[in-house]
Amino acid sequence: MNYSIKKGDAVKVISGKDKGKSGQVIAVLKDQHRVVVEGVNIVSKHTKPRNAQQKGGIVKREGSIDVSNVMLVCASCGKPTRVGHKIENNDGKENKVRVCVKCGSVIAENKAKTAVKKAKKAVKKTDGKEAETSAEPVKKNAPKKKTSAAENTTEVKTEVKTTVKKRTAADADKTSDGGKE
Repeated sequence: MNYSIKKGDAVKVISGKDKGKSGQVIAVLKDQHRVVVEGVNIVSKHTKPRNAQQKGGIVKREGSIDVSNVMLVCASCGKPTRVGHKIENNDGKENKVRVCVKCGSVIAENKAKTAVKKAKKAVKKTDGKEAETSAEPVKKNAPKKKTSAAENTTEVKTEVKTTVKKRTAADADKTSDGGKE
């Protein structure tokens, strides 16, 4: 099924317990015909700690709602609207675009997010020299902190080991002297 609502779109809830609320689409679950909207359908999830460092408790997060319960909000007119489709010719290429039914303006895709993703991919694909130069200051500063902390921990460990060895040696002397006397 082809949805007219995509991740990052501004939507308004038109039915259900959260009717009237609006937010941004966080995720689209196409196989379940549901969407997750920021600040809508807050559910409590009970979590159990999986290890000693993790805390358990009650976590509040957004639950999914049916896609038919939301309506896209047009950026131009600011009203909830149905979505139409139109084919545009850009530089000889035909593109299918979403259109606001009320005002007729084209609903812009989230080009800012896609541009950021493309920039990140471009940085990864560039020569290793450019990536290393940008990462070097972070790497140089981080090990200095870690080495000083590591030196402190090794000093403590050696002190503990030597004191344990002295105690065991003293205990061994006492038991050997005690056995002879």
